[in-house]
Amino acid sequence: MMREAAVLAAMLVTALAVPALAGEIAPQDRKSGYTGMSAENRAMQDDDTINPASLWVLDGEALWNAKAGAASKSCAGCHGDAAVSMKGVSARYPAFDEVGGAPVDIEQRINLCRTRHQNATPLPPESRDLVALSAFVGKQSRGLPIAAPDDARLAPFLAQGKALYTQRQGQINLSCAQCHDDHWGRNLAGNIIPQGHPNGYPLYRLEWQSVGTLQRRLRNCLTGIRAEPYAYNAPEYVALELYLRQRATGMPVETPAVRP
Repeated sequence: MMREAAVLAAMLVTALAVPALAGEIAPQDRKSGYTGMSAENRAMQDDDTINPASLWVLDGEALWNAKAGAASKSCAGCHGDAAVSMKGVSARYPAFDEVGGAPVDIEQRINLCRTRHQNATPLPPESRDLVALSAFVGKQSRGLPIAAPDDARLAPFLAQGKALYTQRQGQINLSCAQCHDDHWGRNLAGNIIPQGHPNGYPLYRLEWQSVGTLQRRLRNCLTGIRAEPYAYNAPEYVALELYLRQRATGMPVETPAVRP
């Protein structure tokens, strides 16, 4: 993390020294973080037999079929074959939750299903079981395009997410946009700055040596710019994820991806 903070500090110098580029990335210029990886890392993502995230997906499949909670119901008991019922689902999340009156991401939806339909306790944020279920569900949408939010109720949350994306934060005083819109593709301290698209989550990061969600990555970014991270499941994360998903509209889902 100290190395990441040093990289971001150097990025601040770069941001001040180089004029900002022109706003949001045009759809035809969108690039997945996959394109900036080494051939070895791309090969790891491309082959499920050597992709470490496949172990989480297998765990997720077992959990999908296991009965849970006082209701003694499994995910499969309600939804059937995930390859059919979950196809395209993660490509359109976060989505509006009628009961809560706000958007939820896929991990929150899993826990809502547990509490509402299985009478089971929610799985802790970033727990192996929750990440595994999310990765399993996400894999069913692999190759499908991320869908733009098509729900008027999401408009204020989408606006909040965009505001957070462009807001300078932390002691380093950086915004997401400064890194991922203005300076993507540049080399910084030996790293290629990605565009910051969420199309691979949950994904395996070599730095983590594990699979993690987008919220985990966003917390890492906030810590890296020396800002106070929000608590897991904070509405700010969901709003930001909603905006990032819209920003990546049309890009294929890569779950479970691999990243450095």
